[in-house]
Amino acid sequence: MYARVTFAQIQSEKTDELTQFIRDNVLPAARQSHGFRGLQIMIDRAAGKGIAIAMWETEADMAASEASGGYYREQLARGAHFFTAPPVREAYEVTVHE
Repeated sequence: MYARVTFAQIQSEKTDELTQFIRDNVLPAARQSHGFRGLQIMIDRAAGKGIAIAMWETEADMAASEASGGYYREQLARGAHFFTAPPVREAYEVTVHE
C-alpha cells in the first residue's frame, strides 16, 4: 500500500469551508479513482495547518491519481483559494497499517 501525504497552510477562517469542499468534491473524486483505499484529513485550526493522507493500493494507482486527467491536480486547483501557500506533496510506502 502507498500513501500520498499533503501538507498545507490553510486560511484559518476557511477551515470549515475547506472541510465541506473535501467532503463534497475531493472525496467523491478520489473514490472513483482505481486503487483508492481511504483519506484522512487532520487540521490544526489555531496554527492554520492541515495534513491529508490518501491511501492507495499500488504506487501506480497513486501516480495515476496525480497524472494529467487524475483527480488530485484538478481538485487542488479548485481548492487553491483555501491555502496561504502551495501545498507540499510527499509519497510513502506504507509498511504498517491496521
